[in-house]
Amino acid sequence: MVKLNGKRFNVLLTFDVDADSLVGQRGTSGQWVVDEPVAHSKGRFGPRVGLPRILNLLDKYSIKSTFFVPGWTAEKYPDNVKEIAQKGHEIAAHGYKHESLAEVKSPEDEVAIFIKSIECLKAVVGQKPVGFRAPFATFSRNTLTNLETYGFKYDSSLMDDDQPYVIKVEGRSTGLVELPIAWLLDDWGIFETHRRSPKEAFDILMSEFQALYAAGVPYFNLTMHPQVTGRASRMVMLEGLIRTMRRRKGVTFRRCADLANDFCDE
Repeated sequence: MVKLNGKRFNVLLTFDVDADSLVGQRGTSGQWVVDEPVAHSKGRFGPRVGLPRILNLLDKYSIKSTFFVPGWTAEKYPDNVKEIAQKGHEIAAHGYKHESLAEVKSPEDEVAIFIKSIECLKAVVGQKPVGFRAPFATFSRNTLTNLETYGFKYDSSLMDDDQPYVIKVEGRSTGLVELPIAWLLDDWGIFETHRRSPKEAFDILMSEFQALYAAGVPYFNLTMHPQVTGRASRMVMLEGLIRTMRRRKGVTFRRCADLANDFCDE
């Protein structure tokens, strides 16, 4: 395995800008997000309130991050997505309407999702995404092939390591860098599923950060959603994380694409 630069501890603050794209979709629990007004309103909190707060906080600390955006979100909230890109953040792919790829009916349907997602993001921000995160963190048996076919440089969906690696299939290198995630480091589980307080969330996330730092694993990938972490008290928690992490020697906040590029070059 290629090692990361041992003098640098890479923190990825990543955001899935789902908005209300997942309304009417079925998650990994098998439950549908009912297509009704309150569900839409909860999703809309992301672009309307949570996202501006997040962008202001990142500006405050001169941090550039990666935002995984469903094509549908880019279509419905183009000004929000353009603002993300104009501030120097990376726009990466996240399906079209937050589809679970494990439940797509046919290989052709998945191809259509990839094409539409890429086209929507390109139309709004003017460039093709190089990164991908699977909605609901689910793949089909065709997803890796599609990632290669459509020229992605990295994926950030898998959970089989706690630092980056190059994905191999039956011994063959795909050339795709995997930037792994974990449910432990996902705000949806912490706040939406388990209803933890901001203080509890801070302790959970900081415990993992400190353990990785002490173990010499220079990688921390936090998954957040503007409609979740964008709530006022949780933004205070996020700022506390940033301030605490910055005190550690070697900590640097990265965009996913930049880390993937460095990883390929090492």
